[in-house]
Order: sequence, then C-alpha cells, then structure tokens
Amino acid sequence: MPTVACPECAATNRIPDARLSEGPKCGRCGAALFQGHPVDLTSASFDRHLNAETPLLVDFWAAWCGPCKVMAPQFEAAARMLEPQVRLGKLDTEAEQAIAGRYNIRGIPTMILFRAGREVARTSGAMSAADIARWARGQLG
Repeated sequence: MPTVACPECAATNRIPDARLSEGPKCGRCGAALFQGHPVDLTSASFDRHLNAETPLLVDFWAAWCGPCKVMAPQFEAAARMLEPQVRLGKLDTEAEQAIAGRYNIRGIPTMILFRAGREVARTSGAMSAADIARWARGQLG
C-alpha cells in the first residue's frame, strides 16, 4: 500500500494500489490526492513528497528561464499522463536555493526522478510531455 503526500496539506496518506485510480482524497483535508497537475514544492512540503512511496518527478526551474517557460505546459501535460503512478512536482530554484543546492542543480530546467527518497535518474533540458512520460517510465522500469 503506497504512501502519497497530499498536494494541499502535505499529509501522508496510505492508499491501496487498487484504489489509486479511483480519485482518492486526503484523510486530513479532503483534497484530491491527484489533481492532474504538478504540485508546487517548497521547503515546507518537499521532504514529505520526496519520502512518500509514490515516485516523485521534480522539475527544477526558475521564472527567468526561457526553456523552463517552454517546458512548463509540457510538464503539466505529463502530470496527466503519469499520475497516479508518479507524482510530479515543480521546485522554483530561486525561491528554494537550499534544496537546489542539496541536489547540485547547475542548469535548468533539470528533472530528477526520485523513488523512496533516493535519486533514480536526472536529465536536463526542455522535453515534450510524451518524452517526459517515456523517460520517467523507462527509468522506473
């Protein structure tokens, strides 16, 4: 039974595998656990999502970055393709410099795929939604 962090309150929820596609809601706040778009990650919520058992794909980006702006709608579309098997999150490297430093982010956009709190793979550069989904699925096997 995987754990999923709520996109609204970051509470950890246990959801049976069979119910993941049934629109599960947070046991604490009642929000939908999968909303079809990436979660905005902050220092307050990052570790909760990182340590949940659901794989986490993070887009490290910044508002001034042209390729990040181009990729944003593609990453949004990829969330609809990958949820509920993968949680997608966006982390603003300007607002959350400590987390970006923790993962040695040197160029953006950079995506890192995590499973159970550990980095599985990373890639840099803008990608289409289909390429993001294919890359993430390929890394998870």
